[in-house]
Amino acid sequence: MVAVESTTLTARQLEILELREQGLTQQEVAERLGTTNSNVSAVERAAQSNVEKARRTLELVRTVRSPVQFTVEPGTSFDELVNAVYEHADEAGIKIDYCRPKLYTHLYGSLDGCTKQNELTSPIEVGITNDGDVQAFTDTP
Repeated sequence: MVAVESTTLTARQLEILELREQGLTQQEVAERLGTTNSNVSAVERAAQSNVEKARRTLELVRTVRSPVQFTVEPGTSFDELVNAVYEHADEAGIKIDYCRPKLYTHLYGSLDGCTKQNELTSPIEVGITNDGDVQAFTDTP
């Protein structure tokens, strides 16, 4: 088993994730570990939550470390958001790594859950790296 000391997972969470990755059902994992199906389910949910928090932490760090950062307010359309990204990148002399349609798709996918009818429903922080990658971070998980 992989060491978990430097991760956000407990040893039990990793053990259950590895068994599930091998194709075992929750019931089979429970039988193998001598516990209940509901316990396996709870540990697996906690592990997935830890993984999601770690992913969001990385997104936030990439955004904060970006040389170009700006906030976009709720009510902003995706067209305005994409325009703002290109404007901020141009001001900093950075070439965006996405063509307009791909940037639109990238942002829309990153911001799932904080949009409605092609508009932002919550504020977001946008970061643009020197390589032209665009990070979007919101408080909405």
